[in-house]
Amino acid sequence: MQHANYPLQVGLPSETQQHADIEIAHSTTVVAVRYRDGVMIAGDRRATAGTAVIYDRAEKVLQIDRHSVLAISGSPAIAYEIARILEHSFQYFRRSQLQELSLEGKLRMLSRLIRDNLAMALQGIGGVIPIFALYDLEAPEAENGGKIFFYDALGAHFENVNFATTGSGSIWIRGVLRYLSRFGETPLQEMDERQATITILRLLDTASEYDAATSGYNARAQIFPTIKTVTRTGVETLSNEDLTESYAEAQPVAEAV
Repeated sequence: MQHANYPLQVGLPSETQQHADIEIAHSTTVVAVRYRDGVMIAGDRRATAGTAVIYDRAEKVLQIDRHSVLAISGSPAIAYEIARILEHSFQYFRRSQLQELSLEGKLRMLSRLIRDNLAMALQGIGGVIPIFALYDLEAPEAENGGKIFFYDALGAHFENVNFATTGSGSIWIRGVLRYLSRFGETPLQEMDERQATITILRLLDTASEYDAATSGYNARAQIFPTIKTVTRTGVETLSNEDLTESYAEAQPVAEAV
C-alpha cells in the first residue's frame, strides 16, 4: 500500500515494539483501460518473495462472473480468497434471487471484504489493493458500459473513468496512461481491441524494464501477460495466438525488421 501512496504507521500490540512503519509487499503491475467496447484489464505473471522470483505463471486477473473481473496486487493468498468469496456470493445471489446482484451491491461486497482484511493488512502479511472492472448492462447499448473501480485499504471505492493501475510497477506507467488518455493520437477510450492490446503490452513491457517485480514477455517459454476484456457480451481472455500477433505489432519498427 505504501507503493500505492498509502503510507501506514500503526501501533502494534507488542510490549517491545510500540510503533513501527509497516511496508506491505505490493509487487506486480496490473492495469485496466476503458476502450471502445468496454474495459481491457491485464497483469504480468511474476510472483516474488523479497528479491527472489518464485513463480512466473501467476494469474493476477481473475474472472468473478460473466461481466466482472478482479485484478489483484498484494498478498496472493488473501486476494484469491477474496476472489473466491466474491464469485460464490454473486453466484448465490443470482441463484437465490433469480437476478444478478446490482452494480452497487457488487462494489459494496468487495468493499466489505477489503475492510474486513484491514487487520491482516496492518500486520504486513495480507495487504490487497485490487482493481475491479465490470460491464454495466443497465447502460444504454449505444454507450460504453465498461467501468473501472479502484479501492483503498479501508474498502472505499472510487471510479476511474478511463484507466487505473496498481502495484509496484504502476508508478512507471501512470503518467503514460494520463498522457495517452488526454493527448494520444487515438485516446484510450476510442481504441479498438487490437490498439488497446498493443498499448497494454507496451505499458507492461515498460513497467518490467524499471520494476524488478514485474515480468515481461518470456519468448522462450511463451509466457504472456494475462489480458481479459469485459464487454456487453461478457468476459473474454485473449489467446496466446492473439497475443503473439499483437506482440509482433507492438515491437519498435527497428526491431521488427
